[in-house]
Amino acid sequence: MFLRLIRPAASLLVLMTALLGIAYPVVITGAAAALFPRAAGGSLIYGRTGTLVGSALIGQRFSEPKYFWGRPSATTPQPYNGLGSTGSNLGPLNPALLAEVGANVSALRDADPGNRMPIPVGLVTSSASGLDPEISPADARFQAERVARARKLRLSTVEALIAAHRRGRLLGLFGEPRINVLELNLALDRLH
Repeated sequence: MFLRLIRPAASLLVLMTALLGIAYPVVITGAAAALFPRAAGGSLIYGRTGTLVGSALIGQRFSEPKYFWGRPSATTPQPYNGLGSTGSNLGPLNPALLAEVGANVSALRDADPGNRMPIPVGLVTSSASGLDPEISPADARFQAERVARARKLRLSTVEALIAAHRRGRLLGLFGEPRINVLELNLALDRLH
């Protein structure tokens, strides 16, 4: 009696494992690679020499004044660590969050003491993933003068690059306008 019940259960387990654990992932992976090869490959970005410099999906740390800086990363001890992807989980009244935001404000003011523009919130707070590869147009505008001055470029040249790398809302409805920091910084490097 017991063996009569085990045989169909074991057969069903083997069949479902083959279908859903092997065949389905192979078909979906193949379809993704055929229909969306760049995205399926990790949206990798290569530099001028053909070397891999990163992914359009994961932020990178830039700290030199000649580069645009992304949102702060909540991953520790290494910023933008995909293995440690998480938000800080600090509430808006948490003293640790207030101290972190204060330190980020100070770093931005120290890097560009003459800039009296209001600092956009995206430059002082980390995102839910801590890996944001993009900043808002306001974040980029705030940093434009510092980058132009550090690279000895006209502000209009830097602003034109910002405009050229601005992506709008998905289907005109979803999300916010954004700029990929790595792509923008690579475009700046190509100017020289």
